[in-house]
Amino acid sequence: MAVCETCGNDYDMAFEVHAQGSVHTFDSFQCAIQAMAPICEHCGTKVIGHGVQSGEHWYCCAHCARQEGTRGIVDRIMAGASARG
Repeated sequence: MAVCETCGNDYDMAFEVHAQGSVHTFDSFQCAIQAMAPICEHCGTKVIGHGVQSGEHWYCCAHCARQEGTRGIVDRIMAGASARG
């Protein structure tokens, strides 16, 4: 069995995540998200989807990036709407 690095649970179905040269052990996706997901620098939510990166800054969406002063990032729906007129 392996011990989850987030909650300490010793679990027979734990799994490893290999990222950026490190190996992490978790007992659930929830614990993996808690430990590894970046945090939106505007609203503070965990970024568990694609998110938006501007330089070294991470945001959960284009709206939050714009609120922090990032320009040129749009949501897909906005980009598609403007392309159609």
